[in-house]
Amino acid sequence: MPERVFVIGVGMTKFLKPNKLNPDYPDMAKQAALRALRDAGIPYSSIDHAACGYAYGNTASGQRALYEVGITGIPVINCNNACASGSTGLHYCYSMVRAGISKCAMALGFEKMQTGSLKFGFDDRANPFELLIEKREELSPEDPPAPFAPKIFGSAGNEHMKKYGSKPEHFAKVAYKNHKHSVNNPYAQFKVEYSLEQIEKSPKIFGPLTKLQCCPQSDGAGCAILANEAFVKEHKLEDQAVEILEMTLSTDPKETFTENSLMNVAGYEMSRRAAENLFKRTGVNPD
Repeated sequence: MPERVFVIGVGMTKFLKPNKLNPDYPDMAKQAALRALRDAGIPYSSIDHAACGYAYGNTASGQRALYEVGITGIPVINCNNACASGSTGLHYCYSMVRAGISKCAMALGFEKMQTGSLKFGFDDRANPFELLIEKREELSPEDPPAPFAPKIFGSAGNEHMKKYGSKPEHFAKVAYKNHKHSVNNPYAQFKVEYSLEQIEKSPKIFGPLTKLQCCPQSDGAGCAILANEAFVKEHKLEDQAVEILEMTLSTDPKETFTENSLMNVAGYEMSRRAAENLFKRTGVNPD
């Protein structure tokens, strides 16, 4: 039988606007990991597997980060998977605990970024996003230039409005809600509340997206510790353990490139299939 999997501790840093004077990634990772260990009430020696997620960093950055916490010889897996890097690391730890290979695993994510829009690390080889970028340009070639990420997601927004009748205001309300939450979040990079009008009238980036709807670059780290049921009971963590019923991962299906959908280019079909698989495996549904 698969093991039950629980989150027993979490920790994170404050997120900062990228700056050369900010702490380096090992320091931020250490702070997040130690906070998670303190939250769980366990020493680092209890961790038997770890996964480190990051999008901008050299190979084996996970080892460099965790060696600030302890050097115990455990397996450390580096997960570089774009925006899914953190959830990929969490999924790895979940899978190891669920399979009975690990009793207690640490998922650690960190990022030290550059200023400005997202950049690619190498210009002497294929861009990992080139197939998506080429498909987006094929479907809407007359669009003005824009940074690749808001162009892809803004194009999906344009298609959603055309297909379902949504309006720019609906997208702006997401940012309104998020900025409102930031005011009470001590770890948020920006803690400013904006009116819906301010968000809608901020500089236009692409499609329905304005500047105040786009994510800023951020330096920071977060950590979650997962354990099986026996570990939870052994350490008397029942009152704080939160069970993960299931996790799924997905990548682009063929429809991303065959159905001529800007929403699919942005990940709609991929996300739908991941959710459908999750609902099927848990017996839970959106209702």
